[in-house]
Amino acid sequence: MKTFTFGFGILLTLFLFQGNTNQKFKNNGQVLYKPEDKEIVGRILVQFSGERNSETGDLMIKIAELFMGTPYVAHTLETGVDEKLVINLRELDCTTLAENVLALARTIKSGNRDFEGFVTEMERIRYRRGHRDGYLSRLHYFSDWIFDNNEKGIVKEVAGEIAQVMYPNRVDFMSKHPDSYQVLKTNPGLIELLKVHESAISDRTVWYIPKESIQEIENQLRDGDIVALTTSIAGLDVTHVGLVAWKDGRTRLIHASSKEMKVVLTNETLVEYLKNSKSTTGIMVARPM
Repeated sequence: MKTFTFGFGILLTLFLFQGNTNQKFKNNGQVLYKPEDKEIVGRILVQFSGERNSETGDLMIKIAELFMGTPYVAHTLETGVDEKLVINLRELDCTTLAENVLALARTIKSGNRDFEGFVTEMERIRYRRGHRDGYLSRLHYFSDWIFDNNEKGIVKEVAGEIAQVMYPNRVDFMSKHPDSYQVLKTNPGLIELLKVHESAISDRTVWYIPKESIQEIENQLRDGDIVALTTSIAGLDVTHVGLVAWKDGRTRLIHASSKEMKVVLTNETLVEYLKNSKSTTGIMVARPM
């Protein structure tokens, strides 16, 4: 059982059910969710309804703090080749934490208090050009997620402004390891189409901040910046995602940790966290608009 603290001095206790997307979901057309998800969204929209004029990044940190301790669960979005829109705020991985928090903040700032408004924001954020059209329409590579959401005006790519260092982005991990992805494993015909997307992503100019430069540019990062950890692993662009949070004059990371199996705020500073990750080479940065 997980307890969230909401405004107005009220403690709301929500029961969190373990499992994946095939367990007793309510099917609202092509949207999969549980009643608890709708309740969590509703409570957060009400709690922060008076903060429409807050900076989006500041609002995102307040929302993210509500999810501290939420279980880390991977692969919650996998529904097959037809790709239903999964809404799951009870179980999060690093990417779905960032997506949910961003979608909630955008819904609040729009003045919308209904669940359907949140669902619309989520679809816009998660899918290429904001339209869900099968498994390959999801923005699987996070450099593609940043590019597409920058094009839609949802985030702004700022690593290029801050550091102006090009990232050697060559992605093909998914097409080369289809057995690691259930949909690709059972639908091998998608692999050639996936290669087209991977080629387009690899041909773009992508910017990052090398990890040895983070400390000197730290003061240019803001609360709520979405940071993606770039990697030396062949075929991948990033391996982890989190939100920048300023605490005690230094940047830390709010993220869904596969090591701690829950959403946490790092004990280390962002600089220390990156230094301790051997395969991490730096960060891409997407600033919420």
